[in-house]
Amino acid sequence: MPELPEVETVKRGLEPALLGRSFAKIELRRKDLRFPFPEDFTAAMTGARVQALERRAKYILVHCSNGKTLIWHLGMTGRFTVVKADGAAFEPGAFYHEAGAAAKDSPHDHVVYHLDDGTRVTYNDARRFGFMDWADTALRDEHKFLRDIGVEPLGNSFSADHLAEKFHGKKAPMKAALLDQHVVAGLGNIYVSEALFRSRISPKLPAEKLLKAKGVDARLDPLVRHIKDILNEAIAAGGSTLQDFRGASGEAGAFQQRFLVYDREGEACMSPGCKSVIARIVQSGRSTFYCPTCQK
Repeated sequence: MPELPEVETVKRGLEPALLGRSFAKIELRRKDLRFPFPEDFTAAMTGARVQALERRAKYILVHCSNGKTLIWHLGMTGRFTVVKADGAAFEPGAFYHEAGAAAKDSPHDHVVYHLDDGTRVTYNDARRFGFMDWADTALRDEHKFLRDIGVEPLGNSFSADHLAEKFHGKKAPMKAALLDQHVVAGLGNIYVSEALFRSRISPKLPAEKLLKAKGVDARLDPLVRHIKDILNEAIAAGGSTLQDFRGASGEAGAFQQRFLVYDREGEACMSPGCKSVIARIVQSGRSTFYCPTCQK
């Protein structure tokens, strides 16, 4: 599933095509994705002009002139493609989650947004784990998909003090604690594994053990810093490509070239002087990669 950097890449890719444009027509080619579309989905959004795009956790929010906000979630295989009226690809592009551009009239093209300048923004989702909804912009934070999400990891509210509060009495292992979307929004398997390695924290350590009896453990400040650094580096690299992720005009993300632990099971630890190899364990049904020597 795309994580925060990949969703941010999608959002930034869509902005040049969508900002200032209005939805002349919204074409739904099926009645549902992961969930059914709201009955008033097309009626509510047709004619609305896009004023801003925002990423919240792993959601893309499209704020419109009619006081409503589109809520998009990509699921595992969702992608957007942008094609201008003359049939040419929109160069700043959108998000390709499979190799190359989508074929015309693909059976997995489920939603087409026709813009007022003739541009088409098509949502393709082979597995249909993504979904779309809308909310009143003023009440969007109360929407069922957004109301319980934690702080943004790139925002000022994400701090060592915040983690100390959330980790108090939390017996879940560190990996699971950071993946908890109520604690912090948008973190996923890849970037949590990498951040814990950079911070030299075991993914198996109970979150409450990271706190000292008096004050915040000295490892929380570096953990917060490493999380922010990794996310910003990944966004700058266009995300990570593991299997089929592609960015604007079909290019792959590049952050996977910087992985220190993720997907490196059995390979040598890259820490200077460490003779261990990267291990893999399963936590909450997901693979965790870490160095048993460096992360204690």
